[in-house]
Amino acid sequence: MTDPTHETAVEMIGVTRRFAGRPAVDDLSLRIPRGTGLGLIGPNGAGKTTTIKILMGLIRRDAGRVAILGLDPAIDDLTVKQRVGYVPEQQFIYRWMRVSEVIHFARAFYATWNADLADRLMTQFDLPPHKKVKHLSKGAAVKLSLLLAMSHEPDLLILDEPMAGLDPVAREELLDAMVQAICDREQTVILSSHTLADVQRLATRVAILNEGRLKVHAAVDELLAGTKRIRAVLKDGAAPGAPPEQTIWQRVQNREWLLTVKDFSPETVDRLRAANTLDQIEVIDLGLEDIFKDYVRGWRASA
Repeated sequence: MTDPTHETAVEMIGVTRRFAGRPAVDDLSLRIPRGTGLGLIGPNGAGKTTTIKILMGLIRRDAGRVAILGLDPAIDDLTVKQRVGYVPEQQFIYRWMRVSEVIHFARAFYATWNADLADRLMTQFDLPPHKKVKHLSKGAAVKLSLLLAMSHEPDLLILDEPMAGLDPVAREELLDAMVQAICDREQTVILSSHTLADVQRLATRVAILNEGRLKVHAAVDELLAGTKRIRAVLKDGAAPGAPPEQTIWQRVQNREWLLTVKDFSPETVDRLRAANTLDQIEVIDLGLEDIFKDYVRGWRASA
């Protein structure tokens, strides 16, 4: 039996999964405390969906250890699925059923099913109870999938690109529901998404994967506060010197020298000014999307 008060929701230690000899997830170690909203991000092919499927016990790992709420999903598969709500990118719901029938069918699998919560979500999502799943819009199908994932009050909610292709209004409704779930129940949520504005709104922490490896794991506020872009204008004829050690990406175009640095402090600017001949220098705040892009650019440039 697992301790229900266990402070760690997810722990992965040295997890590796290969396909045709190539690692999709490569020696991944990650710990997610309970009550955390984690944004799992990375470029296409980074290993995000493979990581999620390993957590859900849908594919086996080749090496390493995994614990979900203190349980191994490869061994305690049924118990893990009872305690985790999962929304994949592709919805797998019986298309011939009506919305009310799907909900009635799903509730039989969970002793913790909260019928009042399901009713509230159905009203909040404006889901028509008598409409067949095959006649729902994409947005409505995702809402139904989220209702099914949330109504048994799981300890962990895992969302793999749930809002891909949704219009802004539908995306906002889903985000509102997820934010409310985290606030009301201190629920742990893992959200994989290419829409970084959604991640920035939901997540308290982010994990950035690249080529199956964990490259960055940090609190969102700390990442935003400590990652800055520096725009320096070189004097005519001057060449840039060595960039600061904490540089994650740089570009020189004519006299303009752009650098994105982590662990920024005012001394970073002082050292840059002292080591180069500059006409101008300014520090620019970045959002999560720009930080992510610059990390990816830097990795590709160094590959």
